[in-house]
Amino acid sequence: MKLWQRIKTTAYMAYAGASTGWKGATWDFSNWFGRTFWGIDNSQLATNETIFSVISRLANTISALPIKLHQNYDVIQNEASDVLINEPNQNMSSFDLLNALEVSRNETGNGYAIVLRDIRMKPIEIIPLDPSCVTEFINKDDGLLWYQVQGERGMMFVANTDMIHVKHIRGPARIRGLSPLKVLANTIKYDKAVQEFSLSEMEKKESFVLKYAANLDKDKRDAVIADFRRFYAENGGILLQEPGVEITEMKKQYFVSDTLASERITRSRVANVFNIPVSFLNDVEGGTSASNEQQMIQFVQMTLTPIVKQYENEFNRKLLTRDDRLEGKYFKFNLGGLLRGDTAARTALYHSGLRDGWLSRDEVRELEDKPPRGGAAAELWISGDMYPLDMDPTLRKSSAATTSTVEGGGKNNE
Repeated sequence: MKLWQRIKTTAYMAYAGASTGWKGATWDFSNWFGRTFWGIDNSQLATNETIFSVISRLANTISALPIKLHQNYDVIQNEASDVLINEPNQNMSSFDLLNALEVSRNETGNGYAIVLRDIRMKPIEIIPLDPSCVTEFINKDDGLLWYQVQGERGMMFVANTDMIHVKHIRGPARIRGLSPLKVLANTIKYDKAVQEFSLSEMEKKESFVLKYAANLDKDKRDAVIADFRRFYAENGGILLQEPGVEITEMKKQYFVSDTLASERITRSRVANVFNIPVSFLNDVEGGTSASNEQQMIQFVQMTLTPIVKQYENEFNRKLLTRDDRLEGKYFKFNLGGLLRGDTAARTALYHSGLRDGWLSRDEVRELEDKPPRGGAAAELWISGDMYPLDMDPTLRKSSAATTSTVEGGGKNNE
């Protein structure tokens, strides 16, 4: 596909997106939202509690993170940020969009969302797609990455700059991300087999071995068994052992400890694949408050940061123009709230920042979601005890000496 064809396709999508929203002459995404494709739901989310738990935690955490458009550290707003942050499309909020992308990324290894643009090439809608309907390929003519999207009315080709694509790790020769559920296929199969065996054992009725001292023909044996069942049912499980008869209960092959051990193995393997602390899956054996705080720091640094960075890079490249990026504009998630720690830790941090001159009182108030006060509260101070950071040190000492003399009731010698 040559360059002029790419421009033509992109321009047509821009015109169609501006005039009809989710529908066009050759493409229609209007009924994709909330639909189960091909009439089959192969999702493991509906059948495995551990998988559901870890994907829910990751998706909800990413969706709940504040995201802002910055320009040289200042928060700004433009058309692209309004679409992403407030209304990605007519059916979804920003939380829903990020949640859908992250669930798809963790379930299939890939999350896709197509960017529709107006005639000015500005983003107007971001629509998540079912991963099973998207195929990547490299165009041999120009070496560019394209996406083939299969819709109800046929297929369309989307340039990589118009497709948000977040994924799990991939090899050097791969474009698609690896599915964590495929990596966990044996673990899921093992867990399912243990559960099915445990349920089958639990659902078994009480069984007994009846041993008579004499041989019985078929009619007498059937009569004895029928009488045994009747007596057991009518007497609430109480049995009467007659002389010459031995009754032995057949034990069920179900042990709670086996199930618990199996569940711990499954949780450990799932946590390893998704790179999260196993305590996040409610396996808290041996954990302490101190270790849990360190696990949260580890979770943010080793798990969330790479994921968030991938989203930021996709949004910056595909929602902002080159001129926007050269002007210092960029999207950024705020991970600070997850690292706040408890009240004592935050108080110590703020106290240190205020006295050492790298935090202002208004910045502390902003971190605690309080409105700024302005004036001296916006200035940086340093302990001495305390002066504006830009004050001449000689004036600090002079002011301190004067203040000390006045407060102590002494007299100035002239």
